Amino acid sequence: MPSILSVGTCNPENPLRQAETVEFAKELFEHDFSNIDRLLRVFQNGQIQTRYFANELKWYKEDHSLQERNDRFIEKAVEYGVKAINHCMNNERYLQRKIATEEIDAIYFVSSTGFSTPSIEARIMNILPFSPHTKRVPIWGLGCAGGASGLSRAHEYCLAYPSAKVLVLCVELCSLTFQKNDRSKSNLIGTSLFGDGVSCALIIGDDIDRHHYSSQVTSPKIRATQSTLMPDSEDVMGWDVKNSGLYVVFSKDIPNIVKTWLRPNILKFLQGQNLTLEQIQHYVTHPGGIKVLNAYADSLSISESLLEDSLHILQHFGNMSSATVLYVLERFMGKTIDEGELGIVMALGPGFSSEILLIEWSKE
Repeated sequence: MPSILSVGTCNPENPLRQAETVEFAKELFEHDFSNIDRLLRVFQNGQIQTRYFANELKWYKEDHSLQERNDRFIEKAVEYGVKAINHCMNNERYLQRKIATEEIDAIYFVSSTGFSTPSIEARIMNILPFSPHTKRVPIWGLGCAGGASGLSRAHEYCLAYPSAKVLVLCVELCSLTFQKNDRSKSNLIGTSLFGDGVSCALIIGDDIDRHHYSSQVTSPKIRATQSTLMPDSEDVMGWDVKNSGLYVVFSKDIPNIVKTWLRPNILKFLQGQNLTLEQIQHYVTHPGGIKVLNAYADSLSISESLLEDSLHILQHFGNMSSATVLYVLERFMGKTIDEGELGIVMALGPGFSSEILLIEWSKE
């Protein structure tokens, strides 16, 4: 079973308290909604306290072309990506020695908030001393599910190449997609919810001696994965691409879909591993929003305390699309978890789809 050895993150340099974003949204939307004060309660009800952004608030009050947004995405994605990789590869909290980028066999780059050809990981490889033979696998369009999907694909790579070291880099600069002239309720909700974040995870194959690198007593190993697509659900979430950029599609039915669709999906996955839901002790879940977290608890009949780490990340960083689940994973990496305990890594995204991983903490 491939192991998750380390996680690193990079927060953009502009933190904003939610109270500041409420005032920004009120100024922007008050002439379009007669009930603006009631609608703005979504900022408070969502329980988000702080988010991080690639630009100062004044930047979002100005008009920007798709080219301007995307040029900014490329610039900051490379900058933040380098920092997240360095943090992951040199994270003394999880590693007893630094790992050189030359040792990396493959890098999965995950994003849904900007475009680049050559892709961002190629640009990063011209800054950090990766081997020129490192395999590059850019993944675009999986949205919030992308971080978990990246872990699954890295797991499969390490099964095929058990001596491999693989990076999963998630770069999501959601704020660069903000459309100040979009007066839809979806945009208002997105303004209250999404933030920018970058995260990176290191996965190693079974032929690598974990003890040579890890400073942890136990590390999570990936036992199995499952990808699931809900048929005919393209309109649940995603992007509406227009001349001025990406417009968010965000159905109000997502919490209800989670309540009805998620449980049988997970039960089928666990049944295939000869497990029951009661045997799962940890939940590394992407916090799509407070309503989604509540829907997780209701659907799976679990205590909200099992989602405290996801809630913490939501409160302090907001929804950073694919990068978010690795922020949650980092909190688990720092815990002392007994050998043999089981957890689920889970995220939902456009499609409508889910990505689920079964992890087991091991001393091996």
